[in-house]
Amino acid sequence: MLKQIRYFQSVVRLGSFTAAAEEHFISQSAISQQVKALEDELGVSLLERKKRSFTLTPAGEYFYKKSLVLVADYDSIVRELQRQSAENSELLKVGLLKGYSGKEFNSAVSAFTVQYPDVTVEVTHGNHDALYALLRNGELDMVLNDQRRAFSDEYINIVLDIREYYAEISANSPIAQLDEVEISDLKNTPLILLSSPDQQETERSFYANDLGFTSEIYFTEYIDDALMQVIQGKGFMPIEGSGDAVQTTTKAVRLLRNGKPIIRRYCAFMKADDTGKHTHDFIEILKQQF
Repeated sequence: MLKQIRYFQSVVRLGSFTAAAEEHFISQSAISQQVKALEDELGVSLLERKKRSFTLTPAGEYFYKKSLVLVADYDSIVRELQRQSAENSELLKVGLLKGYSGKEFNSAVSAFTVQYPDVTVEVTHGNHDALYALLRNGELDMVLNDQRRAFSDEYINIVLDIREYYAEISANSPIAQLDEVEISDLKNTPLILLSSPDQQETERSFYANDLGFTSEIYFTEYIDDALMQVIQGKGFMPIEGSGDAVQTTTKAVRLLRNGKPIIRRYCAFMKADDTGKHTHDFIEILKQQF
């Protein structure tokens, strides 16, 4: 009956027997028969069928809502059983760049979990060098990191996205009236960076020596604290992309260096000799999100 319930939920969620059949890789007639068998088992009509559409009956609406909770509880129980069973549970150790704000990673974890419910994804956040060290030492299976060094044949290096840097600055700052600004023109405006204490010197060196920022640098470990400093006009924070269009307290201004945009490459890295199937599978799912 559980499979029939899942079919029914897909039909309702997608509003179509055809779309639900495609989602489950079965024929439309087969999924229609399964939903009818569910109705027969329950002894009630869940759907009021019309020529090419349907509506939920009152019983169907009630059952749909309750079945979502039921299936969620079932899935939770199964995951916990698998977690407790070392024989059936696997662990995929993934590193995520601290401060990365894209939704692609979370979407990949969600899609991976659906496809491999018996594999637990353990996520570690860190700065570039911290993640690189963990990957190199075998403490992580793969990382989503930015590129700060030349690619090495010891790793599988996949460029996922290339994004432009913007300066998030107080909307009250005169600089917020600009659409783009040279980093040299921000030399008197402090640069606010997210970093743990042990990575501050590494981050300072990268932004000053590699990217060319000459501003005084302030560090904080928390995004909310950084944003509050920006709002109060105490500095600017580097971000990728132009940010939320409805933001009123800050403005994202495109950053230039010698007239050219400053870019950041986001990459997936794993060791070239890693034979773990799930590492490759996760990276393939991650690539599809970009």
